[in-house]
Amino acid sequence: MATVGTKLLLSTKAPSALLVGKQNNTKLIRHSSSLPSRSCTLSITGLSSSDLFKQRPQGFVGALRVPSVGITMASSEAGGSIPKIEKSEEEWRTILSPEQFRILRQKGTEWAGTGKYNKFKEDGLYECAACSTPLYKSVTKFDSGCGWPAFYEGLPGAITETPDPDGRRIEITCTACGGHLGHVFKGEGFPTPTNERHCVNSISLKFTPADK
Repeated sequence: MATVGTKLLLSTKAPSALLVGKQNNTKLIRHSSSLPSRSCTLSITGLSSSDLFKQRPQGFVGALRVPSVGITMASSEAGGSIPKIEKSEEEWRTILSPEQFRILRQKGTEWAGTGKYNKFKEDGLYECAACSTPLYKSVTKFDSGCGWPAFYEGLPGAITETPDPDGRRIEITCTACGGHLGHVFKGEGFPTPTNERHCVNSISLKFTPADK
């Protein structure tokens, strides 16, 4: 969970933020291609990371609710912005358990078949264990037999793919905090809509049931 005063970097690849109206007494901010692109860093008091991307108004793929001021920062399908959570490695070390730090920050791997979510089948949302950013819907999880939780796609913009230095695999990380999740494998022939397998360490995830 983010601490009070957490800094968030809101980056827009093309459009900028524009206030477009209100929904349920909450201001909605989305992107407009008529405005110049820019990035900004916000320091927000009283922000909990569990509030990231929980509200999803029509036309948006994610939202950031700031309880102290009641404003929703949202990313549109066109803009695709994700709040960046910036912490030093020492800060992460105080927040995460030693095993979480080893995997999320030092890119380690848990033993196959040992993870909490390997055979887990409940309905809900899988979030980043470090920053609580939603990453995967349970409907995208499938049994690949690999020994780790497998998903065929992440939530829009939530997962960053980066080739390993040796070029043999593609690492996947949480876009918001940079936490290591695992690797993605493509074209293996699994009967899924994307023919991709996001092979994720259970310890990199936490689960929120659908009824919560």
